[in-house]
Amino acid sequence: MSIFLVKVIFIYIVFIVAVKILGKSALAQLTPHDFGAILFLSYLAFGSIKVNGVMEGIIGIIVITCIHLFISKLSLLNKLNPFIIGKPTILIKHGKIIYRNLKESRYPLPELLSNLRTSGYPDIHDIEYAILEATGEISIFPRKELVPITPKDLHMKVEYRGLPIAVVIEGKVQKRNLKFINKNEKWLKEELKAKGYLQIKDIFYAAVRDTDHSLTINKKDVND
Repeated sequence: MSIFLVKVIFIYIVFIVAVKILGKSALAQLTPHDFGAILFLSYLAFGSIKVNGVMEGIIGIIVITCIHLFISKLSLLNKLNPFIIGKPTILIKHGKIIYRNLKESRYPLPELLSNLRTSGYPDIHDIEYAILEATGEISIFPRKELVPITPKDLHMKVEYRGLPIAVVIEGKVQKRNLKFINKNEKWLKEELKAKGYLQIKDIFYAAVRDTDHSLTINKKDVND
């Protein structure tokens, strides 16, 4: 059993290191070769461990869970966080690509350009900063003159419309959400009846705003 546990811990750590070596891009948008690499790493790593019976499997799961929680705790320490989670990397600064950082991160330029386009900024010169986060996602900050104007910039007061809380999903009442807005199923049925909906099962989606308790209803389409 002790040999089995040592193998599990060792292989798990090796697998994490291998995935980290693949780079941040492998954790973001999986390309076919990224997916294939992670899939094969998983097979080669854990396929090499022979599990004898259910008990070893359960113990292995418990050990991996404990290691994961332990590593998560270590990641909260400032000194260890960069090694465990990783550090953000600046890929574009003041409209210029930092090729050295792009190369060190093994982040493809076409993928960076694709992310810029999907964010609505196809021109690199319009970008103040583009940062590759530790999670593999891209944070894009356009130049100030290109940032969309908000009501706050125009000193406009915008009325809060409220958060729509789902109370019916696919014909089923969401009792917990009703409780959240201090309402019950009886109130919901009365409100639906007042709007001409007699059967909750016929409602695909219904939501109540937390401000004025107004209803938004989508009925099931019999043609779907």
